[in-house]
Amino acid sequence: MSQSGLPPLTGAVRDLAHEVVSALRGGGHLAGNTALADDELGLAAVRVLGADVLLPATLAGHPLPPERVTAFRTATLAFPAAPGAAPVTAWSHWGMRRALRTLSGPDEDPALPDTGEPGASWLHSLPWQRFTHQLAVLSALALPGLPSEVATTAALRPVDLARGFVRAVRRRDWLQAAGAARWLALLDGVPDTLGLDTGLDFVLLMSDDDPRVALQAHAARHIRDERLLDEGLRA
Repeated sequence: MSQSGLPPLTGAVRDLAHEVVSALRGGGHLAGNTALADDELGLAAVRVLGADVLLPATLAGHPLPPERVTAFRTATLAFPAAPGAAPVTAWSHWGMRRALRTLSGPDEDPALPDTGEPGASWLHSLPWQRFTHQLAVLSALALPGLPSEVATTAALRPVDLARGFVRAVRRRDWLQAAGAARWLALLDGVPDTLGLDTGLDFVLLMSDDDPRVALQAHAARHIRDERLLDEGLRA
């Protein structure tokens, strides 16, 4: 996917996001890239996308090329959250480590021990606008079966997130809108009047084929479809 005219890192992130979206839409095929683990720009792109690089496996259960997992592990170790890092940075790195441990199974990687959650107390008192922004930045943590204090806090404020989604759409902030929609797809208590499915269609239409927006939107749809299927089976 050509990204001419963009800064190199931005183009690399968009290319990587496009690969993930293609894997989610096309049955899980994600081409291996033996050079990615040795490419500083590629590793930086992995760190920017965070745990979403592994989304075909962690969300849809599709196998990943070993080279992709190796590159992800290399990026996780190469770009740790520094002491005193911003909470969203610490949580993003936690999500990457958690994704690797999920893929590796019960055998703990000694280089990536479980050091516990960073803590999410800063989220509790944020106004709904800022709350939505922070949750959208941490949308890679919006996965079924991935408990965290961030997810617990999000579950307490679905109406605030719905308001934030509408605000992001009105401001034409498509990436924030798609990230908020991913959380909304996961949560109970979302107002029926929101029209999340229609809203997602609109966000995709208006986002000018931005692959990072598409990644979040397709993740939201997958989560929503799985929830509806599960609810139908239990009905």
